[in-house]
Amino acid sequence: MRPHRWRNVTLATGVAGILAATGATAIADSGARDAPAQVPDLRADVNRDGSVDVEGTSDSAGENTWTARRGAIVLPNIDDDAKRCPVKDAQGRPLSDAKLARCNDGSDTKVNGARDAADLARLRTVPLTETPAGSHGTVKAIGADAKKAHLFIKRDGRWSLLRPADRLSAAELRAGVELGVEATDVVRDARKWNGEVKVRFTVTGGGTSRSDDVVLRTAPVLTHHHLQRAEEVLVTKVKGAGSYGRDQRKFVKELAKQVKDAGIDKPLTTFTKYGDPWAQDFVEPAYAGMPGPGGKQHTMRVMIRSAQPDRDAGRELFEKLRGPDVGVVQVGKPTVNEEWTLNSMGNLETIPPYTLNGKSYPAGRIIQGYRADSGSKPAKSMRTFLSSQGAQAPLLLDTSWLAVGHVDEFVQFLPADTERGWRIGVADPAAGVELLRKAKRDGHGGTKMFSVPRGSEVPAPKETIDQVLAKASFHTDNKVAAKRIEANLEILKRETGVTDAEIVRVPGLYTRDSDASADLSGSRKLRRMGPESLKEFNQLRGADEARSGRDSAGGAGADAAAVRPNSAYVPGAVNGVLLSPTRYLAPKQWGPVIDGRDIFTEAVNSVYAKAGFTTTYIDDWYTYHIGLGEVHCGTNTLRDTRAPWWPTA
Repeated sequence: MRPHRWRNVTLATGVAGILAATGATAIADSGARDAPAQVPDLRADVNRDGSVDVEGTSDSAGENTWTARRGAIVLPNIDDDAKRCPVKDAQGRPLSDAKLARCNDGSDTKVNGARDAADLARLRTVPLTETPAGSHGTVKAIGADAKKAHLFIKRDGRWSLLRPADRLSAAELRAGVELGVEATDVVRDARKWNGEVKVRFTVTGGGTSRSDDVVLRTAPVLTHHHLQRAEEVLVTKVKGAGSYGRDQRKFVKELAKQVKDAGIDKPLTTFTKYGDPWAQDFVEPAYAGMPGPGGKQHTMRVMIRSAQPDRDAGRELFEKLRGPDVGVVQVGKPTVNEEWTLNSMGNLETIPPYTLNGKSYPAGRIIQGYRADSGSKPAKSMRTFLSSQGAQAPLLLDTSWLAVGHVDEFVQFLPADTERGWRIGVADPAAGVELLRKAKRDGHGGTKMFSVPRGSEVPAPKETIDQVLAKASFHTDNKVAAKRIEANLEILKRETGVTDAEIVRVPGLYTRDSDASADLSGSRKLRRMGPESLKEFNQLRGADEARSGRDSAGGAGADAAAVRPNSAYVPGAVNGVLLSPTRYLAPKQWGPVIDGRDIFTEAVNSVYAKAGFTTTYIDDWYTYHIGLGEVHCGTNTLRDTRAPWWPTA
């Protein structure tokens, strides 16, 4: 008996080199007399080509580590492929926000249909053809975060949950098995969980157990950038018989035509339940992806609800959009010193991919606005969530000078046929003021500043170019806006390497809502919009909150003026929608009409044409502009997700 046991130990010792090469570990020797277990080898898609290599060695090196360039990826399986998640309880009452967010494909232990199987990252065991009878295997997630993943096994063409104690038979070890793994949630706070999933394959036989580990990383949730082509447009359709409802439905009808003309085949997706017109603000469309068959990225859309739990419109993301290949993320509540309006997702834009000084951002980079004067920032929970994805390194810009405080009010990113592939577009108040000065020099000072017709219940502004230019506050407002835009532009240039030649300056004007224009202020008086008033309408943007207390920095004269909030005076052209790489939808300018032509429309057309875009327009004056927003604020886009977020050769 002693010689036999000695031989067993010797064999276990003799495979040490093989174990080290594969990442396997010899765990125990119980002293049994049967032949020892073979060396286990668990494989994942380490090289990210969309398949798991069990015949060669392409997926062997680095399987138990993870780097930006090499390592297996697993999806957070938070969609609802079988449409099983309820939105009401058994009594027909709407579920709470928490219960809505709790249900998704990762919250149960099933593979919910064939579509859900596509969301599983594949693992395979290398066939151990010499496995002796009596051997068995186990595969399980290990470590403190083991519950963050589910493992499934494919047997007889069907997927079933593989529990930690479930065994693989000797026959399965000889043939090799196919496994699937899902992450049960997105990464929310990398300090608590960075998305790592470690899986251990153990083979036991002859009293000896040996194991092999692989490490996967949960795919980050990524926001869209403008190099990704628009595939679908979202908008709210407001109910009600009032003038606002009629105007807004007219806007939706015209938007549908513009979208179709731009070559987008999918019809508009309309939010209808909660009447929140700011479709840009209560959701940020995003996505998560992993390598799929043929090396193409397999993606899941992830709708990020704004960190505004009192904003009911976010519920419609669960009630209407969540389904096959569409999940929803609900981030925690705001805390102290987090201004409500800054948590709107119109305050989040994405710089397209770039590399600077050896640092690469293949999925682009997020920008958000904050109040430098008060220190108020977007919700910490959202900032933590975005930075924890580890891919888009959020950058803050100062939007203290804006009433609503959103970055989309002054900056955009435009595709370009250049080496970089994109340019920065910014509002140019100096150019806007010069348009008016030139009109005055040419003898048109008596022309009405705005050509917009009277609304059903709201008067149109009546002031002339001369009257506008005579106001000291008008010039102060636009000097402040120009100064603040340039300061933010310097940050973007420093962080991206963009040069002055890559900046598109779009004429625009800003005004303080308080007294810059009596006529424009008059047009912002309360009006009915179905059951709501314009005051309630603006509160959805945080406009009233922004106006009340933005002067709190103290001081007088220029210092006080510098911190008073601004909004677009002429509808902000940069606050539009990129419908295709060559087609841009801007808010109708309604500027001074001279010799039959709107001077602001002509100037905006010229600037975008030089940047390679055909500009079309949509009237948003009474639907969005006088509510301190524009067409971009009232819409949203789902964009192409096929480009890999990970570095590729």
